[in-house]
Amino acid sequence: MNTIDAPNHDNTALMPPTVSIIMAAFNASTTIASSINSVLSQTFHGWELIIYNDCSTDNTASIVETYADKEPRIRLYTGKQNVGVAMARNHAICKAKGQWLAFLDSDDLWQEGKLEKQLYFAKNIGAIITYTSTAYMNESGRMFEYILPARRVLSFKTLLRRNIMSCSSIMIRRDAMIPFPQGYMHEDYAVWMQIVKKVGHAYGLNEPLLIYRISRQSKSSGRVRSAKMTFGAYRQVGYGVLTSLVLTIRYAIHSIPKRLRIKRRTSAAADKLSGSC
Repeated sequence: MNTIDAPNHDNTALMPPTVSIIMAAFNASTTIASSINSVLSQTFHGWELIIYNDCSTDNTASIVETYADKEPRIRLYTGKQNVGVAMARNHAICKAKGQWLAFLDSDDLWQEGKLEKQLYFAKNIGAIITYTSTAYMNESGRMFEYILPARRVLSFKTLLRRNIMSCSSIMIRRDAMIPFPQGYMHEDYAVWMQIVKKVGHAYGLNEPLLIYRISRQSKSSGRVRSAKMTFGAYRQVGYGVLTSLVLTIRYAIHSIPKRLRIKRRTSAAADKLSGSC
């Protein structure tokens, strides 16, 4: 049973939003309510949540409609045909009214201070694009001990080696955003590389304000598939075949410690849990 937070009764919904939250959704009925609730729990209220339903075949749309009926800051759009996550986000961005864009996947969660802290951080240092540290949970919502830290200043050269900018942690000025490309690639990684290369740096708020859900059904699950998608991202940025291959191999090598830390700390958490029973 989905629980719905009480609607906002102040004048926030009558004011232009500061932040437009972009959420693409496809067959997300088991997780989207939790994601929406994490938005409703935000301490910063000047947002709008734009959800693009990419022709889901489950009851994703009806769940969102239940929220939207009670919360005017939530808007649902449904496409006529399945277009994939990149185009779904692009369609949602076209509806955005805020000065800033934030992204939240329909299976991820935000800590309640995420928008407030990140917006203050971005404005305080004059950043164009920011991200936060990332905490992890499994499909059932059990938290892992591992946290991916954010670098205060992230250069294009560093981002080229490893993508530490989780999409659901990004906040970017709307006038600096570019469309997500279509194709077999990590489309968000390709976009962040192009933007960071253009603006000089991304800035990281080193707090785990995003909780990322690791799903075995994700499109990038599997190391070979993920490598192919990373290769595609480098090609999208403009690198040749040979350079993209070298960069993909380097990316894979840099990703090994992260996978090992997640696996090790997941095992440690499981041991603690079994020991407490």
